[in-house]
Amino acid sequence: MAEKHGNLSINSDNIFPIIKKWMYSDHDIFVRELVSNGCDAITKLKKLDVMGEYELPEDYKPSIQVIVNPEEKTLKFIDNGIGMTADEVEEYITQIAFSGATEFLEKYKDKTNTDQMIGHFGLGFYSAFMVADDVHIDTLSYKEGAAPVHWECDGSTEYTMQDGDRTTVGTEITLYLNEDCLEFSNEYRVREVIEKYCSFMPVEIFLSKANAPQEYETIDEKDLRDDDVVVEHIHEDAKYEEKEKEDGTKEQVEVSPEKNQVKINKRPVSLSDTQPLWTKHPNECSDEDYKEFYRKVFNDYREPLFWIHLNMDYPFNLKGILYFPRINTEYDSIEGTIKLYNNQVFIADNIKEVIPEYLMLLKGVIDCPDFPLNVSRSALQNDGFVKKISDYISKKFADKLTGMFKTDRENYEKFWDDINPFLKFGCIKDEKFSEKMMDYMLYKNIDGKYLTLEDCIKENQKADGKSGSESAAADENETSSNHSDDSGDTAAAETDKANGEAGSDSSKETEKEPKEPEKTTIYYVTDEIQQSQYINMFRAQGMDAVILKHNIDSAFISHVERIKENVRFQRIDADLTDDMKEENSEDLTDATKTLTDLFRKVLDKKDLEVKVENLKDENVSAMVTLSEENRRMQEMMRMYGMTGMDPSMFGGQETLVLNAKHPLVKYVLEHGDGENTPMFCEQLYDLAMISHKPLAPDAMTKFVNRSNQIMMLLAK
Repeated sequence: MAEKHGNLSINSDNIFPIIKKWMYSDHDIFVRELVSNGCDAITKLKKLDVMGEYELPEDYKPSIQVIVNPEEKTLKFIDNGIGMTADEVEEYITQIAFSGATEFLEKYKDKTNTDQMIGHFGLGFYSAFMVADDVHIDTLSYKEGAAPVHWECDGSTEYTMQDGDRTTVGTEITLYLNEDCLEFSNEYRVREVIEKYCSFMPVEIFLSKANAPQEYETIDEKDLRDDDVVVEHIHEDAKYEEKEKEDGTKEQVEVSPEKNQVKINKRPVSLSDTQPLWTKHPNECSDEDYKEFYRKVFNDYREPLFWIHLNMDYPFNLKGILYFPRINTEYDSIEGTIKLYNNQVFIADNIKEVIPEYLMLLKGVIDCPDFPLNVSRSALQNDGFVKKISDYISKKFADKLTGMFKTDRENYEKFWDDINPFLKFGCIKDEKFSEKMMDYMLYKNIDGKYLTLEDCIKENQKADGKSGSESAAADENETSSNHSDDSGDTAAAETDKANGEAGSDSSKETEKEPKEPEKTTIYYVTDEIQQSQYINMFRAQGMDAVILKHNIDSAFISHVERIKENVRFQRIDADLTDDMKEENSEDLTDATKTLTDLFRKVLDKKDLEVKVENLKDENVSAMVTLSEENRRMQEMMRMYGMTGMDPSMFGGQETLVLNAKHPLVKYVLEHGDGENTPMFCEQLYDLAMISHKPLAPDAMTKFVNRSNQIMMLLAK
């Protein structure tokens, strides 16, 4: 074929500067594009063989060769795929597959980082001009009688095409790198890029350096392959040593057997794993396979907690493996990495839209042929297809966890402390996830035992020795009797009256408002050290509590209360249960009034609420309680930055509970006007607060100084 000059079929001379400047934010992506083109060419040739339209040679081994040449400043990509005829070069290379280049330039010139455009128009080959001043193509089609073709373009809209000298089917692309991109003639730099984008391409990829000295390796002769180039045969005789036997005689013992080895040209090693783990059936993969893949891909040598193997054909095609990593939240970022692939071609690893928000810490790979190679965050944010993938992953994650709970409860409990904050966030954010997981959420009690919500309810009722409804009724009656005996009589009389009226007119029963569901109270701890006094009191009464100390727990228990109307959560120091008080204790009305006035005066807290109780535990002098409602309001205020507001304006504040049986409280009550009474009042208050929450710095300083003063009094 005679040499042919021509102009590229585009409507603007500015296409190449735009390709160089705007096509991709990462210039190294041209490697992926050219290797992907080679993979496509090989795939097409193999399909033709299957269809009977072409017969592959018996020794055919599909591969892509990448050759760097720093002396000539070139980079070659060679495939043994389908090749091209002159007409096909004309069609696929010189006629860019879009119309209206002027409109194209206007649309994309300002979208450097957000929208990548190669995938839209089949411009993968032209990404070479981001790094090269001149590009050559040498190709030979598989078609019988086809002539080799040589094509050149220097980055302008002009090209030349003529007969080539290639003798084997396939295509060789040579990039003459520009001065700004000579890094891509460095073997190690290109290896880095190939490993980034092409580690799992379905075709073997080999990297070499032009004119590099031949390297060799020595192998056993029995391991020799047909394609090995033998340089030297090496024979080693067996080696013997003289050793003394038990009877004192000596014998020759073989310590190294005879060896027949060969020195061969070093075998090239593919940079691509053509059958990555996610393409296999889970039954073919061992636990060690999954762990090794995790180490290799994410360079994380801590074993993941567990993993999920995705394999879906309908309604979309998706494969992958997702790992729940072992993290140290004190030092590690909880943001994971999801690598997206399209038929084993790497796309991106910073696209978060395919993963539910509460699973962002996951690490893994997702291979979906429906993802475009030019996928971008802006394209996915409102994509319904991506939402379906996210929902599918959420469902698979829930299925994995519920299955683990049912079949491997021991490991499920081992993982729980690491995974529970994310599951709780998921329940709050995703109703479907919540429905699936609610019965499998665990609560660790103060003895380190893991319970479900139903277990907690049963443990609570077992400890009470009565049903939740009986507990609620007892609490209500006890509360009424604490106010005054008359109020109890009045309430009883009104109850009798109501019963009589109900008996005379049963139709009124239907007019009553429906009763609220009976609730079981589940007590919880947020700080095992800070609230140790309360925990000890609970243990002494055979009562249980669960540990909820993560930031998400406050919102989570509110979510549970909304879903499960038969439970309510109450922190262990929100109030005193009847089990902690002495039964039939004497009237403490006068003591309460006296101590209230005294503590308000000494502490200068005119609104301080004081309760005096006879507690069963005589070692407890004072405690502080805060209603559950008020605590949650304060937590919500902190969450929304409303720290300057007065919590009491929302109803309720800390209540100081004094144990009338404790000697210190008795002393204060008997020596209200004594010289040391104010100091003891302040100390009792701070001791109670320390068991409730940390003291402020100034208060802690005063507490320490006051403690020293008290010890000095004892030393006199």
